[in-house]
Amino acid sequence: MTAPLIDPFARTIDYLRVSVTDRCDFRCTYCMSEHMTFLPKKDLLTLEELDRLCSAFVRMGVRKLRITGGEPLVRRGIMTFFDGMSRHLGAGLDELTLTTNGSQLDRFARPLADAGVRRINVSLDTLDAAKFKEITRWGSLDKVRRGIAAAQEAGLRVKINTVALKGFNEAELFEIVDWCRAGDMDLTFIEVMPMGDMGDGTDGTLRLDQYWPLRDLRARLAERFTLTELAHRTGGPARYVRLEETGQQIGFITPLTHNFCESCNRVRLTCTGELYMCLGQEDMADLRAPMRASGDETPLEDAIRAAIARKPRGHDFDYSRQRAGGQMSRHMSHTGG
Repeated sequence: MTAPLIDPFARTIDYLRVSVTDRCDFRCTYCMSEHMTFLPKKDLLTLEELDRLCSAFVRMGVRKLRITGGEPLVRRGIMTFFDGMSRHLGAGLDELTLTTNGSQLDRFARPLADAGVRRINVSLDTLDAAKFKEITRWGSLDKVRRGIAAAQEAGLRVKINTVALKGFNEAELFEIVDWCRAGDMDLTFIEVMPMGDMGDGTDGTLRLDQYWPLRDLRARLAERFTLTELAHRTGGPARYVRLEETGQQIGFITPLTHNFCESCNRVRLTCTGELYMCLGQEDMADLRAPMRASGDETPLEDAIRAAIARKPRGHDFDYSRQRAGGQMSRHMSHTGG
């Protein structure tokens, strides 16, 4: 292993999120437009190139690798990538995991477990089938629930990620908490982020109106439960509490009301080889060019170090500024969340 990746603020970068595709079989209203134009397949890194890039990061000290999309499991041949990356587990890499919408888990849960994946995040914002269809546009709640069952049967630990949406899933707060408790699943709530198409309200998807601060959600939880702050961290941006009455662990990802920048240990690689040092900044580094220019790993590693040297102290998400600077122009599916 080479020298670790240290950013200008003395933070060790040991967590890489990798988008293996911008494509998805859902069209969630806060993530992408209904009629998305996806990248030509020729523009995507090959699975072999993704392996090479991720392996370089592991050599340089990355210990956690999260695979994202789009929906990662719709990428053709994706299990060859997971099988390949599993060789690093116990040899530098502590964890190989993914975030998924759950639509393909009934097919892939067992192979993922066989590849060394031990826990997964499933994005799920409602337990109402009609509302699920509304927010995903194309998704089936029954299929996702079958996928979650398959994941648990394969021995995967499931965490549910729920985006807090005012006027959409507010009334389901306690139902979702109870459902996760009954299914022995962890739960993390996420504030909706100002990225991509904010909508103009004509189709009911004006995201400024959907913003539900998690401090308000927490206050609702505190009406029913005793919340105890936990020092527990999983390597990501969530802060956790325990619900004393049930013993559940609940996470909160709050990029707007309480950002998590001071402890940021992660960077994001897109399916085209762009490295974003911060989810909330537009600055990125092209790693595809130095990788393809030479079979020698030194130029690639130099490019990675140069990018980490530009990692900012924090992001500047801000709904109040909207398109004036507080909103990222790219869709969440492009960066991989």
